[in-house]
Amino acid sequence: FFFSLFRMSSALQKKRTFKKFYFRGVDLDALMEISTEEFGNLVTARARRRLIKRGLTRRYYALNKKLRKAKRESVQGEKPAVVKTHLRDAIVVPEMVGSMVGVYNGITFNSVEIKPEMIGHYLGEFSISYKPVRHGRPGIGATNSSRFIPLK
Repeated sequence: FFFSLFRMSSALQKKRTFKKFYFRGVDLDALMEISTEEFGNLVTARARRRLIKRGLTRRYYALNKKLRKAKRESVQGEKPAVVKTHLRDAIVVPEMVGSMVGVYNGITFNSVEIKPEMIGHYLGEFSISYKPVRHGRPGIGATNSSRFIPLK
């Protein structure tokens, strides 16, 4: 009896399927095929104004071109080479999925692997540019009572 339960549970584990990614009701394969204008109609208002109304400058096309080249030159099954950029305000488009981008945070380039869930967000959201505050004990001079503490 227990052996048959074990066999059934192992059979259930083998049938593990992954959830298919959809962005606003459109699957990833269809997103790869649509134009920038059609993609612009799917994203939020802020990104839509950027993509459709104002358009993209040459820097963003150059970034996409470098990402395409890195993907093309990578070995099958391996991650592509990291492409460094200062463009924190670049919107993640479906074409970027699977690429490795080094996003500058003011000090270093943080490597970010672009996943489907990142579509429509900005690159800067994935490379934090400040050190989060750690609330511990107050330092010297933080309060009036600290004047009476001898320094040494």
